[in-house]
Amino acid sequence: MADLDRLVAGVLAGDRRWLARAITLVESSRPDDHQRSRELLRALRPQTGRSVRVGITGVPGAGKSTLIDALGVRLIGEGHKVAVLAVDPSSTRTGGSILGDRTRMGALAVSDHAFIRPSPSGGHLGGVARATRESMLLVEAAGYDVVIVETVGVGQSEVAVAGMVDTFLLVTLARAGDQLQGIKRGILELADVITVNKADGDGLGPARVAARDLSTAMKLITSDPHARRPPVLTSSSYTGDGLDTLWHAVLEHREYVEAHGGLDARRNAQQLDWLWALVAGELEDALHKAPSVKAVRKAIEQQVASGELSALEASTQILAAFARDVEHLFGGH
Repeated sequence: MADLDRLVAGVLAGDRRWLARAITLVESSRPDDHQRSRELLRALRPQTGRSVRVGITGVPGAGKSTLIDALGVRLIGEGHKVAVLAVDPSSTRTGGSILGDRTRMGALAVSDHAFIRPSPSGGHLGGVARATRESMLLVEAAGYDVVIVETVGVGQSEVAVAGMVDTFLLVTLARAGDQLQGIKRGILELADVITVNKADGDGLGPARVAARDLSTAMKLITSDPHARRPPVLTSSSYTGDGLDTLWHAVLEHREYVEAHGGLDARRNAQQLDWLWALVAGELEDALHKAPSVKAVRKAIEQQVASGELSALEASTQILAAFARDVEHLFGGH
């Protein structure tokens, strides 16, 4: 318990070594560490929730990391403390592209007012999302008032990140004719702010054209004329042009959220979604580990593959096997 007290005190003091230890604890898959991490988060919870939470995603090569570096340095210059967390469900062994990202965040990596941390992968996105959510609370307790969550993976990681931040920023590029095709509609629907990056030198004109085209495309996303449409901006990590406007757009979106339901309500809704995502994840894990399911799984899969059994019939049999284990575990209670 004394160790936990020191850990709490170290995080609250903003000591990055203690913060790193605390994040390592919440990332651990050991059952005894789960108990300690719950106690740690319970002790720190009153000091959380005070940051600006921004999620950032983008097409490959859009320059997310250099944009974060340049924007982060600007924010630190204004007196902020910036934490960067990276979600990468593909990084089971190597740490994923965050290793390269750190080299592209050179200024932030050496700043005493910044903290950069990759989320480890437990082999699936749910494990990464849990680690990132809890890490976000820890860096907030340590005094970081801007938390940037970067998606460095692909697919559902964007949905996971959008579900844990206040504002979701899409970074894209000007490309000859395919700037719209390279962006999935689902990502556009998640975006609260959009920027066409690398708007400098010979790229400035194409970036402005791409921003105009993308702004037009955003009008087609929803038929509701009263719905908020994400602003489409241009920015350059190299020159710094557009970064102040970009951050202002993030803050304007927060003001919009406050005026239409409130930031607390948005975060509470995210917590409820997360609650049921955790329940579903735990149930899925329990299903795969259940002895009765293990006993019939291979045979049922073979029957489905051979066409002897439909997927619907097979799922009914698997759930019936799982129900027997659940009844055995909780029977009589």
